[in-house]
Amino acid sequence: MTVSASSYSLSTRHRLAQLVAAARLEVTLAEVGLAVVALHVLDDSFLQPQPGTSAADHLASGLIPIAVLLGVAVVYPRLRAGLRALVAVTLGIFGMVAGIEAVYYAREIGASGDDYTGFLSIPAGLLLVGAGVATLWRSRRRDDHIARRYLRRALLAVGAVLVGYFVLISLMFTYVLTHTARAVVPPPNLGAPFEEVAFKTGDGLRLQGWYVPSKNRAAVIVFPGRRGPQRQTRMLVRHGYGVLLFDRRGEGESEGDPNVFGWAGTRDLKGAIAFLQRRPDVDRERIGGIGLSVGGEMLLQAAAETDDLAATVSEGAGIRSVREATGLGWSRPLEVVVSAVATAGTALFGNDVPPPSLEDLVPRIAPRPVFFIYATNGQGGENLNPDFYAAAGEPKELWEVTVGKHTGGITAVPAEYERRVVGFLDRALLGGT
Repeated sequence: MTVSASSYSLSTRHRLAQLVAAARLEVTLAEVGLAVVALHVLDDSFLQPQPGTSAADHLASGLIPIAVLLGVAVVYPRLRAGLRALVAVTLGIFGMVAGIEAVYYAREIGASGDDYTGFLSIPAGLLLVGAGVATLWRSRRRDDHIARRYLRRALLAVGAVLVGYFVLISLMFTYVLTHTARAVVPPPNLGAPFEEVAFKTGDGLRLQGWYVPSKNRAAVIVFPGRRGPQRQTRMLVRHGYGVLLFDRRGEGESEGDPNVFGWAGTRDLKGAIAFLQRRPDVDRERIGGIGLSVGGEMLLQAAAETDDLAATVSEGAGIRSVREATGLGWSRPLEVVVSAVATAGTALFGNDVPPPSLEDLVPRIAPRPVFFIYATNGQGGENLNPDFYAAAGEPKELWEVTVGKHTGGITAVPAEYERRVVGFLDRALLGGT
């Protein structure tokens, strides 16, 4: 059987027409997906921002992603198939990640505000990923030697996995951490009657918390949040200390944008200190703090920036930006690279600049006492605490908790924890020996 030249030409033209139609459909679907994701970013950043914030607070996190999304939509039809696929998959993942906050807050407290465009962002992201995968499949090369073809595909797959793991995941993770925080206030178990309190930060946010009045004229901020510090609160209450717990910005009932890394947390702490200074049951010279994990990092910075903290206990401080990560040395280069990407992402999506290195800050705390606590089996660069201790001035103390995990000293060795921490605070705030 033979095939005429005209029949062959007709079949070829039909195949080309199918490819053109598929490419047009892919472009249309991708442009729709990009527009929906951009709509959510616009809604989240400018139309319905977090309580206590305004559009001006979100210039970087709003304008840059919107510009990228709309710019890609304009040039998308003119890109080569492989680049179109890469861009579609990457921005599709971003679209799905951008919708995570809507799902979380809808589950915890009910949908509201920009959550509705967040719900739309998830299928839009899926649409983009699907368009990218379809483009890759349709445009794959099949005209070269089979060994070379599969070697090329294997190398591309390995490269995609490495870039995805060390760059894309870290970048997307920072979006989630700068857009979601604990939404529900936990039930109180503070060991004593307490007051519902509120105070303002220097940048105008209203923060909500609990305060147990002091019986010894001294008060301690236990930070962050109202859930994790409750055990430390009960310990301090037994010794007569006033204790302040509060939702940091963007968390629970407090206003503001969340940032799990706490880059703006020193503003919250300074507002808390000012609140305690106005309390009639507190001597303003007897205010201290216990910071747990990221709270320890923020407390160290606050203590370096103000003389109003008479005693600082930092437990579990570690890496909050690439500036601390470089302290690990280049023997762990991948961790430094991941931290650098996370730092860039946090700066973009959190609309803030990275804070100074803790090792550079802690010398400024002296001559006020500081107590560093860290776990042998900690996390996030917790083993940097000996370096922080070495950089700090006197008086200072260091305790390595060899049992238990991150910020778990009070659970693993409660009697020793109470003896060490309360003893430190007694000496610093009450003049004990």
